[in-house]
Amino acid sequence: MAKLIARPATDGLLPIEIGKAILEDAQPQAITWVAPFNRKKSAVSKTLGGFPGPGEVVEVKAGRALSVGPGQAMILGAPLDCEGAAVADQSDAWTVVALEGAAARDVLARVTPLDLRDAVFPEGGTARTLVGHMTASLTRVGPFRFEIMVFRSMTQTLIHELERAMKHVDARTKL
Repeated sequence: MAKLIARPATDGLLPIEIGKAILEDAQPQAITWVAPFNRKKSAVSKTLGGFPGPGEVVEVKAGRALSVGPGQAMILGAPLDCEGAAVADQSDAWTVVALEGAAARDVLARVTPLDLRDAVFPEGGTARTLVGHMTASLTRVGPFRFEIMVFRSMTQTLIHELERAMKHVDARTKL
């Protein structure tokens, strides 16, 4: 009898280290979409331990909550259920990778239109944006660390785009 073996979408593709940037898998245990019902946001926020405003990331009981749209959040961490909200397990739908290092911002500048300067996109900031031609969620989780979340079907394309940008940034440092 055949047995299915769950593998991350990044299996065998990461980590990649080029110059002063490292691309690695950052898939959380679970990804849960949460949207509070009308007039339930404060109750949901209390249950979760917080709820992000636009462009925010907040620490919650189950992990981190990223703003992904008006009144919507993705919870990256432990699986959860939340009364008073529409909740959907999105764990198999998304891939999360981390780009870290002194060159991370320069690498991302080649593939996204966001202004990634500290004053504009600080730690704890998140945005829905394009990475290459893909819709993504980009979150700054440290001074030199960014997490990029794309639909699972775009994993190989995301890795290809980021690896290419990493090579270009590294080549410029050697001129």
